[in-house]
Amino acid sequence: MGEIINFVNGIIWSKALVFLCLGAGVYFSIVLKFPQVRLIKDMVLQLKGGKSSGAGVSSLQSFSMALGGRVGTGNIAGVASAIGFGGPGAVFWMWAIAFLGAGSAYIESALAQVYKEEMDGEYRGGPQYYIEKGLGQRWYAIIFAISAIIAMGCFLPGIQANSIASAMTNAFGIPAPVTGGIVVVLLGLIIFGGVKRIGRVAEIIVPFMAIAYMLVALVIIVVNLDKVPGVFSLIFTSAFSTDAAFGAIIGQAIMWGVKRGIYSNEAGQGTGPMAAAAAEVSHPAKQGLVQAFSVYVDTLFVCSATAFMILITGMYNTVDGAGGYLYNNPALNNAGPGPLYTQSAVDTLVPGLGSSFVAIALFFFAFTTLMAYYYYCESNVAYLSKRIKNHKLIFNVTRVVLLIMVYIGAINSAGQVWALGDIGVGLMAWLNIIAIILLTKTGMATLRDYEEQKKAGLDPVFDPKKLGIKNAELWDKINAKNKVSLEDLKN
Repeated sequence: MGEIINFVNGIIWSKALVFLCLGAGVYFSIVLKFPQVRLIKDMVLQLKGGKSSGAGVSSLQSFSMALGGRVGTGNIAGVASAIGFGGPGAVFWMWAIAFLGAGSAYIESALAQVYKEEMDGEYRGGPQYYIEKGLGQRWYAIIFAISAIIAMGCFLPGIQANSIASAMTNAFGIPAPVTGGIVVVLLGLIIFGGVKRIGRVAEIIVPFMAIAYMLVALVIIVVNLDKVPGVFSLIFTSAFSTDAAFGAIIGQAIMWGVKRGIYSNEAGQGTGPMAAAAAEVSHPAKQGLVQAFSVYVDTLFVCSATAFMILITGMYNTVDGAGGYLYNNPALNNAGPGPLYTQSAVDTLVPGLGSSFVAIALFFFAFTTLMAYYYYCESNVAYLSKRIKNHKLIFNVTRVVLLIMVYIGAINSAGQVWALGDIGVGLMAWLNIIAIILLTKTGMATLRDYEEQKKAGLDPVFDPKKLGIKNAELWDKINAKNKVSLEDLKN
């Protein structure tokens, strides 16, 4: 079974997907004139825009939901695996895919807003919707939805649960079955409350956990400030094959940097748009910019915090692909990539603190990701079953299945759950990136319209008919509702 999983993983995560991800990021950044640089002020300001409503969540809640999905095991174990298999240079390629991926994140999130629908009193959207309504290809949308359900409901939850269980066992000696049971109970209490409860919980937990984690990283960086220039040099020389030790694995650096970068920040993967569609905003571009910023926060801040802690303290091993090591820290006892690298790095600051602190951080990171995974899974189940009346029963079955997979993942082997997770991520990325490239014209139109209205001193309001965009009928209802609200305020 393991050989089959690795074989499929190798096909999906070929060099073609790496080039597609990087190429799409370059393409969208150029055609949109680098909004990740020009409009970074707008990205931050739009976090405060948009109020929650009966059908949608606020911009901040949507941002927190998406960031909760992005910030997870990939920010700790994922960064460690990138360094362990690709060397320090993999960090540069994680940065590159985050910077370029912000353009992809804008397009996919704006498209999700353009083509979203209202179902059972809640907004729903994502690749499955813009593939059907924007491209007119329902068969393609169904394939994506099925792939997303398999990935989010079966493959990816195991990675998060397994990482939580492993960290809790290492730090506190808690058996994996016990941790798995606790996670299942806590997660069940939240996901049975629906999207609004997920949004409220994420809004509280995500900022707290990210800030606390980065503060610890900042302390370690300040204590080792003299080593920072050397770490930057090591990252860049390793990334461009000029470092004597790591130059031979530049291909692995690119592969693992892009692979783990996409796993962490999800740009182009198609999951962020599902959270973006849930937001109550007056223009799709607003949520596109918010989600582009979440890619920055995930990789350029949280992932970088992990990378610098590991590299500054030297608490990592990098394999040479032939059974040996290019770099081997004796303190790690030949340990493979995982949370242990980060735990050991924190231990250099306060001995004994690393295991417990990273275990707790990993719990919050992975738990919020599990919440996001459920919402993404539910969005695709809702799409496939929108012609069926009894959604509540179908959603409850989905919740139970996901909770079962969480428990199985907690007690399974780490190698197998990561391989399955990579298959899920890669499959969605292939399907989604091709779709958003085909929908470039619509995505560009949203940003151009937003900037024109801002230039005229207006608070942008989206009118799809003005832009010649079809199959976006929900916006007539949204604009009518917003017009009534504005008139009420005037009166």
